Amino acid sequence: MNTHRMIRIFAGAFVLVSLALGAPGSPLFVSANWLWFTAFVGANLFQSGFTCFCPLEKILLKMGVKAA
Repeated sequence: MNTHRMIRIFAGAFVLVSLALGAPGSPLFVSANWLWFTAFVGANLFQSGFTCFCPLEKILLKMGVKAA
């Protein structure tokens, strides 16, 4: 598995978990403040589309995951 696939998996998992914890209709609801984390992930994905800079990619490369 390469960095691009892992980044998509991590981003999707973080969005789903933070929505489950932040959406009032969810059985896992904790606080609406979790939606800020969802916004952070979305903003990071948006900026990385323009700048090609992703902190998770740097971490994965240092851990030895092969680049895409």
